[in-house]
Amino acid sequence: MRRVAALFCALLCLASCSPAPKKHSSTLFAMDTVMELQVYGDESVLASSAELIKELESELSATDEHSAVYAFNHRSAGLSGPALDVLSRAMDISRLTGGALDVTVYPLVLAWGFTTGQYRVPDKTEIAGLLEKVGYEKLTGLTLPEGAMIDLGAVAKGYASDKVVELWREKGVTSGLMSLGGNVYALGVKPGGDKWTVGVRDPFSDGLLGSVEVENAAVVTSGGYERYFEENGVTYHHIIDPKTGYPANSGLASVTIVGPDGTLCDGLSTAFFVMGLDAAAETWKSYGPGFEAIFVTDDREIYITEGLESSFSVMGSYDKSDVRVIRRGQN
Repeated sequence: MRRVAALFCALLCLASCSPAPKKHSSTLFAMDTVMELQVYGDESVLASSAELIKELESELSATDEHSAVYAFNHRSAGLSGPALDVLSRAMDISRLTGGALDVTVYPLVLAWGFTTGQYRVPDKTEIAGLLEKVGYEKLTGLTLPEGAMIDLGAVAKGYASDKVVELWREKGVTSGLMSLGGNVYALGVKPGGDKWTVGVRDPFSDGLLGSVEVENAAVVTSGGYERYFEENGVTYHHIIDPKTGYPANSGLASVTIVGPDGTLCDGLSTAFFVMGLDAAAETWKSYGPGFEAIFVTDDREIYITEGLESSFSVMGSYDKSDVRVIRRGQN
């Protein structure tokens, strides 16, 4: 018995004394943003991850003349592979949100100059004409109506994060963190066993308004502060409401979605920003378990869904703020 006990203690010592996996990190520029990857374990997976992201970018970009999406928009080829997969996921989110996310809004995004950087305010007649070409429900049989174009940017980074996580798991990585612009994905937990702490951007400054503790989850934020221009004292941001043709004016300053499906979180962060607090909350209630949300209003009020009650914390100038909790049993 003493020998068994000694062997057991020795095994415990080996387990506790095993060196922690080494952290490896890399940075790349893709999908029009700086991306950071961090894994514990196999360093070679970083190069594979970067290659995968670049491959997806080359398929999903609406501006790259060699991409599948560009070819589809210019009627020179149909969609297949990742581009078709992403479009299918985006269409599901469009149906879920009543068209608040709409990949066919691209002609309007172009008119406002958010793709080219040549910012302008289109007149009402131009917007009315472009709205006739917008509508996800018009995309039938993978055929674009005349004058219509798609942009998968609202879900592309979320989809990329899902695919990178798949790669990491295939390669045996159990702990890692990636930041793809406003899209964060936390795989597993930290080597010490603690959950990852992900900051939530303050839409009114360069700081943070809070943080959320997660594991195996995406944290995706959308807000009007990400890309905008000013003209005649008016600020115009890049998130276009498909129903009006103008930047969304829903009373929300930012929306953060938390959940295991990066593609869904990415699309919903944009859609909920367009929908506004009440409609977004009702959609969350009807969807059931699968994701949680953080809403920041134009009046700096913070609302969270009930699943984040124990994991979300405010900080900085918001540490005295009341955080209102949205519950499924509430009207």
